[in-house]
Amino acid sequence: MKQKLFMYLFLFAGLFIIYQYVSAKKYFETQSVKMENLRARNEALEDSIKSLSLDKLDLQYFSLENNDDALAYYDDLRLENPSRYIADKLLETNEQKGNNPMVPYDGMSGAPMKINKIKVLNHKWIIADFSDGKYWGELFIKYELKEDLSVDFTLLDHLLYTRS
Repeated sequence: MKQKLFMYLFLFAGLFIIYQYVSAKKYFETQSVKMENLRARNEALEDSIKSLSLDKLDLQYFSLENNDDALAYYDDLRLENPSRYIADKLLETNEQKGNNPMVPYDGMSGAPMKINKIKVLNHKWIIADFSDGKYWGELFIKYELKEDLSVDFTLLDHLLYTRS
């Protein structure tokens, strides 16, 4: 009887070990597949990040912040962020009641034309977007930052998009 008990115990232990081995093997294989999928996804995301970084560098090419030659014009003024300062000065023209004086169009939807987005290209030029909420357009502006930190803006060209 004792011998049969040990035989059943041994058989049960053997079956339990085989079950544990198969179960662990399946778990390991599924985890390996998951890890490979995550590695592939991680690699794709890293490639995406590299691509986006290159696109960002291309977009920043025409930008005062990345143009050391243009920034050299403002070294003596001790401005921390000349681009932001100039954009803020242009946005101050929105504070006047009615249409912005830099925008050569009157608001057509009942609201005044105001400048929305500004891109300072270099030490002389700005591109700006304007809108009245329904109609929109763009401005090409020349500016001059003076020693007393005042800014003179001159409208060089403009366009109003037609509604389609």
